[in-house]
Amino acid sequence: MSDPIRVTVWNEYVHERELPAIAAVYPEGIHGAIAAFLGREEDISVTCATLDMPHQGITDELLRRTDVLIWWSHARQEEVREETAELVARHVHAGMGLIALHSAHASKVMKRLMGTPMTLSWRHGDSEKLWCVQPSHPIALGVPPCVEIPEEEMYGEPFDIPKPDDVVFLGWFRSGEVFRSGVTFTRGCGRIFYFQPGHEEARVYGIPEIQRILVNAVRWARPVLRMEAPSENRAM
Repeated sequence: MSDPIRVTVWNEYVHERELPAIAAVYPEGIHGAIAAFLGREEDISVTCATLDMPHQGITDELLRRTDVLIWWSHARQEEVREETAELVARHVHAGMGLIALHSAHASKVMKRLMGTPMTLSWRHGDSEKLWCVQPSHPIALGVPPCVEIPEEEMYGEPFDIPKPDDVVFLGWFRSGEVFRSGVTFTRGCGRIFYFQPGHEEARVYGIPEIQRILVNAVRWARPVLRMEAPSENRAM
């Protein structure tokens, strides 16, 4: 058996500790919920990191032993240091996979890698039909044509991103908006998957089909080629 895919799940871990209603949805934290279902896979090993840890939970040593980094952020986007975002970006260019979840579209990490403001329209209180529009993609393996998400925050177009390599999922909301909800990119040697579902007020990561998508995404984003990440005083 080959070595397991080493996944680090990074989460701000702010909402769950400050808001009782969200703590009730994710008592173990969003990172804990994601780590729990990923950890059931024989070919995946999981580490968790949070914003309040030393070095904001991200070090060069950690990323060197991370094959795929999962990033969930929202309330403290601006508190992430520029050097933290740059460190992650360097490792993605060197081959580390990145999965950015929900409001992490606006993270310093994604803005740095995408080169656009990553703006979109949004509204609380909606439901979503997540349509698989590229069923042949590895991230869509075993996923039904449509996944019903009973409670979700609406994200709508226009979504200010560069042209994706692939649009795997398209979200349709009860209020009528559509959104490119699952898109892939390549930066250097690294594969990136942005996945919109995951509003903190609803246990979206407890939906089996959502779990299947993220497991598939981890396997897809695993490095094909891993190079030495350049030092911080060297241009990316």
